[in-house]
Formats: sequence, structure tokens, C-alpha cells
Amino acid sequence: MEWIMSNTGRELRSRIDADGAMTLSLEQVAIAEPGDDELVVRVEAAPINPTDLGLLTGPADLTTMEVLQGERTGIAFTVPQERLPAFRGRLGQSLRVGSEGAGTVVRAGRNLAGLEGRRVGMIGDGMYADYRLIGGRNFMLLPDGANASDGASMFINPLTALGLMETAGREGHKAIVHTAAASNVGQMLQKICLADGMPLINIVRSQEQVDILRGLGAVHVLNSKNEAFSTQLAEVIAQTGATIAFDPIGGGKLGGKILQAMERAAVAKMPSYDRYGSSVFKQLYIYGALDLSPTILNRAALGFRWSVSGWLLWPFLHSVGPEVEDRLRQRVIEELTTTFATHYTRTISLAEALEPEVLLAYKRLATGEKYLIDPTRG
Repeated sequence: MEWIMSNTGRELRSRIDADGAMTLSLEQVAIAEPGDDELVVRVEAAPINPTDLGLLTGPADLTTMEVLQGERTGIAFTVPQERLPAFRGRLGQSLRVGSEGAGTVVRAGRNLAGLEGRRVGMIGDGMYADYRLIGGRNFMLLPDGANASDGASMFINPLTALGLMETAGREGHKAIVHTAAASNVGQMLQKICLADGMPLINIVRSQEQVDILRGLGAVHVLNSKNEAFSTQLAEVIAQTGATIAFDPIGGGKLGGKILQAMERAAVAKMPSYDRYGSSVFKQLYIYGALDLSPTILNRAALGFRWSVSGWLLWPFLHSVGPEVEDRLRQRVIEELTTTFATHYTRTISLAEALEPEVLLAYKRLATGEKYLIDPTRG
């Protein structure tokens, strides 16, 4: 396969300066020759995940957004001074954006020469680019017949859904509660739980989202906007025996309400009163930050056997080791276009990702909407 004519390509970068000026821009960068165990991949699909928004928009005040003038393609923002201390570690640095993607191998190192022309899925920073140098465990071959959009999201969401399931099983829980359950991860988790026989309680916030999950075969779907939500939640927890919850929302009262419903269900089964509450251990994992407000718990209603912890994919994979990770990866490959299929509502070019109206659209994180960047467009 021919090597890139100019040995350069575009790359989307994010920078915050000490004065609070933030820029997103497309930069021309050199494309290095691959090492013996490395590939150069032409990026053909890269999703916009919630985690990518930390670099795309981060702490910026979006009302200050302006299109860059002159030769550079990009957008400028202002970061309020009170938000800067939390980002001190990245001030003055130009960071690559895009956490996963897929494309065609255009150059392969000596030990991977047979992969030229093959499609791969990739994980790592800098996927919003024309080309990506990749190696190690950071890529997987796509199965025959799979296109780049099939493999663009084969790491973060599928491995997260499998990781939540694996965590629940390893800790001995009998059923799971999941919030924001109509999300891409939530739909994958529902399919996994049905296939593996794990009861799942889905919590959503609209009838439309209820219908999405019912269409996937979900048995337990609760709308948190309903007046009877707390009572219904305690009833279905008592029915399933759920003692673990995964919450990508983070802020607000919902996580606390779930723990409270678990305690309520456990207390109802106690033969006698205990002033310290039930002996049933209840676990809430927060694995996202859709709501940045404080997490609120009503301590008096939880008893004393509970825990609230953070859950992140990469520390989890490190803790279980490469053998388990390889097993999970293999399942993703085998079920790439079924269990782990991702539907994209809009495909945009690299340049379009930096158009103000487009940025505001994908920043919304609306349920059922997912954007895909195809750098080959335009």
C-alpha cells in the first residue's frame, strides 16, 4: 500500500492558556514511520464520547465561543478564572483529542507487515486526525465484513458494559440497578444481562426511553419522573435482590435514592428491628459525571452497610489482568454488530466538528444521539 504522499496530516488539538484562553484547532502534524510493532492507520471513523467532551469543551464558557480568524481552522473560548485551578496541570499544553476510532492500515512495521490494508479498531488519544500511529494492545483487528463505523466504538462502551457486569459477578451480587439506562452503554448492558441471565433494573427519565429499553426485551424499566418511582424502585429491588448500582449521572439525589430503596427492601425482610439497619451490604458505583452537582445521600435512611465508590474502565481492566481483558475483548469482536452495535445519528468531518452549531449539538449529549467523525470527508 502506498505511503502517505506528504507524511503529514491534520489533528484536532485542545489548548488552555494561563489567562483562560481556550482553543480547539486543526493542526498539521508530521506522521512518523512506524516502529517494528506499530501501525499507521488512516482514521475513517471516530465517535464523540462523553469522555471526549472534557477536552473538546471542558471548563469553557460556551457563551464566549468565537470562530478563529485567519489561516487556522478552529474555535476559541474563555475559561472563567474560578475554573482554572482544577486544570492547572494542562495549562499551556496542546492536547490531542479523540479517545477511540477505526480505520485502514496504510503502513505497518516489520513485525506487522501482513496487516497493511486491514481494518482495525483503536484506543488512545488523538483519534480525531487523518492518521494515527498505534501499537501494543491499543488496536484490534476488525472481523471480516466489518466497516470502520462498526469498529469505531468497540472499546470504551462495550468494555464498560462488560466491565460493569464482570464487577457485579465478581462481588457476588444477584441483580444490578443502572441509571441513564437508555444510553449506549445502558442498551449494551441490557443485552448482556438478558444473554447472561442477570436481572437488571433500568432507570430512565422519559417514556420514550422506557420504550427503547422495552424494545430490547427489558423486564424492569422505571421512569424516575413518575410520582410512584421510589415505591416502585423498592418493590422491584425486593423482587430481584439487587444490591449493586452503577450510576453515570453522579450528582443529585438519584444514587442516594437507590441505596435507600435497597435498604428499605432489606429492612422489610428483617425478623426484628435493629437500630443500625439491615446487615445487607449495598454498593453504589459512580462511573460518570453527567450531573456535576454534589452527590446527595440521606444518611439516616441507609443503615450502616453501604459504600459509594468511583468506577473507571482502565483501573478495572488493570485490576483483573490481561487474561480477563482478552476474554472481554474477544466477546466484543464476536458480537460487534449485534450486542455491541452502535447507531450514529450523524456523521461529520473534522472541520465540521469545529463549527459552533455542530459543537453545541453534540455537546447536548441527548439520549439516542451519537455523532461520528469521519476525517476522510471533505
